[in-house]
Amino acid sequence: MYIGRVVGNVVATIKHPSLEARKLMLVRRLNLDDSLTSAYDIAVDDVQAGPGDRVLVLDEGSSARQILGGDNFPIRAVIIGIVDDVDVVK
Repeated sequence: MYIGRVVGNVVATIKHPSLEARKLMLVRRLNLDDSLTSAYDIAVDDVQAGPGDRVLVLDEGSSARQILGGDNFPIRAVIIGIVDDVDVVK
């Protein structure tokens, strides 16, 4: 699981049936100082996130499929929350 920032939408006119009617978002991982890293995922949006939102991403395939209700879905990452604030204790 990680915190990331939605940097765009992914549009696919032809996709697996389990992804029909699901929004795909391009998410870049964030460092602790809120700066973007080079790592990214294409994640299924389960919380109505949008570009610019800071989000919580579950990037473990089995758990992501359980959240979306399908064992045979070709899904690895799912957006499970929109993050309002992060408090890093030093």
